Amino acid sequence: MTGNSPAIKRAYEPADKEDGYRVLVDRLWPRGLHKDDAALDEWLKDVAPSTELRKWFNHDPERFPEFRRRYRKELSDNPDVEKLAALAKKGKLTLVYSARDETHNQARVLAEYLAERQRSHK
Repeated sequence: MTGNSPAIKRAYEPADKEDGYRVLVDRLWPRGLHKDDAALDEWLKDVAPSTELRKWFNHDPERFPEFRRRYRKELSDNPDVEKLAALAKKGKLTLVYSARDETHNQARVLAEYLAERQRSHK
């Protein structure tokens, strides 16, 4: 990746060749989505928030700032972050997620975290 942040996209949106390498970053498979329709290159369940954190957050926008803080702490000890960072350096990376809320979700936090990490490792 040449200085661009990873893109994020809902799992229910059609895949596009512009997406580049598509990685599902949810712990649970998106409800009602057939594996062929997902057009994923990889599924990294373990980069998703812990089950406890996901359940606590429960997609409540008011909890998002605290969710973001806690999830970033989880990411600091997550080996899959290295894998995603390496993929991002190779080319276009799209983090795929299933949450309805396009603003308050883990993929947005993860993309932000990877972009910050990339800037600090130059």
